[in-house]
Amino acid sequence: MSTNSMSTGLKRFFFWSLFILFVIDAYFVYTSGTENDPSQSFLTEGAKNGKLLFQEHNCISCHQLYGLGGYMGPDLTNVMSAPGKGEIYVKTLIQNGTQRMPNLHLPESDVKALTEYLNYVDKTGISPVRNFEINLDGTITQKDVR
Repeated sequence: MSTNSMSTGLKRFFFWSLFILFVIDAYFVYTSGTENDPSQSFLTEGAKNGKLLFQEHNCISCHQLYGLGGYMGPDLTNVMSAPGKGEIYVKTLIQNGTQRMPNLHLPESDVKALTEYLNYVDKTGISPVRNFEINLDGTITQKDVR
């Protein structure tokens, strides 16, 4: 009977040890990477307004950001820094539309806000990700950050 109670005590010890290790691991998994986001310095008030306009007009149904969204229009993640494109190109398209993109008749302030938002998006990601490394913890690190 003594050996049975000892095995129960040993089982409890292992259970609680593993439980405590699980709690510690869960803490580190869910809190790592939640430090200050450096991209917040790019998020101006105009960019915040542009994000709301982007959502309000449902631009994501046709366009992609960071590789996610619709396929009718181009991916807009890096349109601001793409060769031959940039701020003037973006403003012109937003103001006038194209054959496939409607002219929303936005006021100049909204066009400016959308441009600021696309500038923010451009500074915070690259799409498609061309050169990345998969880390041991399953996260992806982008090697070709500008």
